[in-house]
Amino acid sequence: MSPSTPLSIPPDLDVDDAGRSRCWWCGADAEYRRYHDEEWGVPIADDRHLFEKISLEGFQCGLSWLTILRRREGFRDAFQNFEFERVARFSKRDVNRLLGNEGIIRHRGKIEATIHNAGLAIEMGEAEGSLGAFFWKYEPARHPVLQSRSGVVAITEESTAMSKELKRRGWKFVGPTTAYAFMQSMGIVNDHLKSCGDYDRVENLRGSFSRPVCAGDRADFRKR
Repeated sequence: MSPSTPLSIPPDLDVDDAGRSRCWWCGADAEYRRYHDEEWGVPIADDRHLFEKISLEGFQCGLSWLTILRRREGFRDAFQNFEFERVARFSKRDVNRLLGNEGIIRHRGKIEATIHNAGLAIEMGEAEGSLGAFFWKYEPARHPVLQSRSGVVAITEESTAMSKELKRRGWKFVGPTTAYAFMQSMGIVNDHLKSCGDYDRVENLRGSFSRPVCAGDRADFRKR
């Protein structure tokens, strides 16, 4: 190939001026790129972080993730940094306060669901040992899903099962699409394109990650 011959870039990949390759969905927005490069797909077991993300995914319903991302600090301030033991104590006065907060999405149903889910998160932590133990048991044994610009997978068997169980426990705004977006972002699956510069990095992080252990069923949640 001649040095002057342009390299062919896969249609599902974006490459910036520095030659950094990324999944197509983050586009050229600097904040979205930072989220893709530093957070998306990195395996997480911390309960506070998990509760924050499942809550924000619920707020995203009907909106773009970038809309939520740009308000994330506002959400953290409004919801006590998503310390769910504190959020569970919010009152009707807090709901009204949040409805007047321009730094978040002012949707009564989603606000009340977050407060409601916080109480259930406490129960889940007590029953399962941690939120991480519950969520990570839905990690698929194999993950052959191949995302592309023309064929985005939004629901899987595992996300449907997670959603069904969360709803059985009383959680709200946790449909299967929300559950799968949560799984992607928390590293329960690695959906970076294989040609993306972050695929191998995330896969290596997942390989060394110790999966949380579920109380009372430790054999099923050993580090893989």
